[in-house]
Amino acid sequence: MSNSKLPDAYDVLMAFLYEAMDDTLHNVADALEIAKRKTHEMGVYTQEEINTIADYLMRDVEHVAHHPSLAEENNSLTEWLKFDIALIENFALDAFLGIADKTRIKLAELAIEAKQHHPYHSGEVAGPGTFSCNQCQKHIAFKSTSLIPNCPHCQGSSFKRC
Repeated sequence: MSNSKLPDAYDVLMAFLYEAMDDTLHNVADALEIAKRKTHEMGVYTQEEINTIADYLMRDVEHVAHHPSLAEENNSLTEWLKFDIALIENFALDAFLGIADKTRIKLAELAIEAKQHHPYHSGEVAGPGTFSCNQCQKHIAFKSTSLIPNCPHCQGSSFKRC
């Protein structure tokens, strides 16, 4: 798959995950497996590509889930994203927050994992938000699911979410 298709794969997987999470019988892990299977059945992406995208998606969901006030206050979410939430498509925002809210319960049980640092690297896919280069601290912002480029200032390849 070309790198330009990675953000589309992320959005497809998120849509299927959101759909699977609507069924309260599924925990996050089961819902993710259902979403991965449905994405694979489309015949567009390989299982390896889907697994990679699933890792990116869960990294972003876990990050949102660690900020309990995000789903409750638009100002908190705006601050987390570092730009106006009105710029994000409604489905993407609802799906992201819906998945993250259900994920909070599971994350409470996984406290050790919740403390782990989840780095972002060039070439990976990330949901909307603002990221800071670990080398020069330059900020780059994404208003939609995007492929993370090298830092435009120093060509750094490692980032953290602001």
